[in-house]
Amino acid sequence: MPQQGGHIAIVGGGTAGWLAALVLKNGYEQQALRNSAHTVPKISVVESPNIPTVGVGEGSTSIFRQVLLDLGIDEAEFLKETGATFKFGIHHKGWRKDRGDYYGPIDDPNQLFPAPSGAKGSWIHTARIASQKPVEDIHLFTHLMRGQKSPYMMSKTGKMVHISQFHYAYHFDQAKLGKYLARKAVGVEHILAEVSGLERNSETGDVTALKLLDAEPLNVDFVIDCTGFRREIISELGGKWHSYGDFLPLNRAMPFWLDHDPEQDIPSCTLAHAQSSGWMWGIPTRDRMGCGYVYSGSHITDDQAQREIETTLGHKIEPRGVLTIDPGRQEKAWISNCVSIGLSQSFLEPLEATSIHGSLVQLILLSQTKASNLTRGAYGLARELYNDTVAGQVDDFAQFINLHYAGGREDSPFWREMTEKGITRSVRERLSVWANEPVNRGHFPNFPANLPHVEEQLHLPVLAGLGILPRGPSKAEMDAFPKVRAHARKTLLRAVPEFKSAASKAMGHRAYLDWVHAGSKITGITL
Repeated sequence: MPQQGGHIAIVGGGTAGWLAALVLKNGYEQQALRNSAHTVPKISVVESPNIPTVGVGEGSTSIFRQVLLDLGIDEAEFLKETGATFKFGIHHKGWRKDRGDYYGPIDDPNQLFPAPSGAKGSWIHTARIASQKPVEDIHLFTHLMRGQKSPYMMSKTGKMVHISQFHYAYHFDQAKLGKYLARKAVGVEHILAEVSGLERNSETGDVTALKLLDAEPLNVDFVIDCTGFRREIISELGGKWHSYGDFLPLNRAMPFWLDHDPEQDIPSCTLAHAQSSGWMWGIPTRDRMGCGYVYSGSHITDDQAQREIETTLGHKIEPRGVLTIDPGRQEKAWISNCVSIGLSQSFLEPLEATSIHGSLVQLILLSQTKASNLTRGAYGLARELYNDTVAGQVDDFAQFINLHYAGGREDSPFWREMTEKGITRSVRERLSVWANEPVNRGHFPNFPANLPHVEEQLHLPVLAGLGILPRGPSKAEMDAFPKVRAHARKTLLRAVPEFKSAASKAMGHRAYLDWVHAGSKITGITL
């Protein structure tokens, strides 16, 4: 039995709070299994009973699935309990100058095909760009999105099998997810109470206890702030907000629900539909579509935004209010003995599911710090390194989001401003590099601990989809390496038809979800 030592309190429940509890608990227990000298802290989630949930669906990245597997969570149970659906990427509509659409799949075909001798970087993407054919077609996930498919097929022996080795992602109802994760957090203390203040060490400034309304103070050794936009704990400790508003100007969000079209299958991708002053998201849960318009309040009023969305959809909507948002991050995610996670740490427009991705990566990084060091304040350089890493992570996310606006639209004041002066210097510098050489792995530094980050596998479909990757550098590289070019052609001639065939055999998205919800057991597969 692992030795217990110290107390970590997570303030705030929901997706961020309960994921924090589960990931940290699992990480520290794994530490103790590997080394009996390691202790496992007591973990408590202090959740206010009076905080409403405004969200209308949330999307994840593929790391979320890996975390669920690491936690031993059954996928079928997860799908049923959270209203979840599958996500293979994003369908972007109207982001280009010609208002065309494209898919941003989240799989990486370079992992499927061994690089031939002499190949550089993302050679299979380079070959595709050189041939002037759609980059998105060399991704299996694109074909699954187009067909509104699940990642499973029924074999001839009657067993359900995966059709891909890649981790996919999910959409889910965040309110249901929070409750589900709370039920899975066995061994985590759940305290329903309002935090009214902090008790702090007069010398170090560390939090020693949480003051609770109508209850005795809760003594703590370390605190995780998952209070969302309220940022209750980190703000009291002197946290300062670093805004991205100068290059990510969307500062209003109008969420709403839509019913699924009964004549259509459930999409297996997130929708990002560009509008006059921002974009509309569409996140399919099993029962309905969570949507919203995120827009610049400097270019459109709330009433105008609602009318525009109603015109786009062809019918009225019922907004769930309007949120004021400020894209940015904490200057320091870790102050004293408190780490901010989730919306208390950063917020970006929900274009690439960076919120939950960032939270999970940050929790994994935090769980790699010896638990006893956290609970007794023996951080050494860990706090400084963590702050630098997290700041760099979110800054990279922000630049990636900014890149999506580089498609050259000029048909409204908002888009004209973004095209003329809204693209950051960092993005413009990268685009100038890619005007002369193919995108490759070397353009993206490794993220610490080799955890997933926004690298070439995500950039390439967006760059190609926006039509801002010139053919010349890729053709020159293929011409310089004719053996690589010949191998790539042979590979692509085989791969694209195979991807299309695999997608055609996959079970439809709604059909698979219905199959799971009917209580069918998934057999014959290894997750």
